[in-house]
Amino acid sequence: MSARSFIRSGQTARDPVHHPLFARYYARVSVAAETRFGMGGVRDRLLAGLSGRVIEIGAGNGLNFARYPRTVAEVVAIEPERLLRQSAVEAALRCEVPVDVVPGAAEALPVKSEAFDAVVLSLVLCSVRDVPRALAEVRRVLRRGGEVRFFEHGRGGGRAMALTQRALDRTVWPYLNGGCHLARDPVAALRDAGFELGPYRSLSIPEKGPSLPTSYCVLGTAWRPEAVSETRAS
Repeated sequence: MSARSFIRSGQTARDPVHHPLFARYYARVSVAAETRFGMGGVRDRLLAGLSGRVIEIGAGNGLNFARYPRTVAEVVAIEPERLLRQSAVEAALRCEVPVDVVPGAAEALPVKSEAFDAVVLSLVLCSVRDVPRALAEVRRVLRRGGEVRFFEHGRGGGRAMALTQRALDRTVWPYLNGGCHLARDPVAALRDAGFELGPYRSLSIPEKGPSLPTSYCVLGTAWRPEAVSETRAS
């Protein structure tokens, strides 16, 4: 079955966001971070053991694609930024698992409900405009009992770092970094959205050296509850 069968009929493709300068910067820095900051190993852990149909939200330049295990039948990769999406398309052509790169925003995913066995969130919740709405969409497109794999950065450190993160969020950071926010709490957001949290662990990226406002990361798993009466986030 083609990944296109999961796309909602009649939905037009357009670019929900446009950050060309940030996209060029991110494309260079993210590739260097694969080895310099150990990001390649983190991606391997994020994706290990996945199977079936997967949707990746905020795929960026497609660095996850080559690391999907062969047990994954196909991936629909959502990326709203045009330059990053073009890089993702090129990455998709080089990987063994079928990947279909699609424009769209996390808050309004252009795919059918309950069409996927797993959702991958990789450094995306920091930059979505409406986290509760985006996670409601995650719940919508994921089958009951389906799995969420997440690797996100967010609030961390002591009082001084927390103040720094909040100050940056209120001033220059989102404008310079494609809408990214530093002080969000991805674990709490998933819990508030009605997901059942599985094992997760805190990471520091990079592992060595001084802690940066972006260093406080979490890697883990959550599930959409099986019960029909699952709690819905408002």
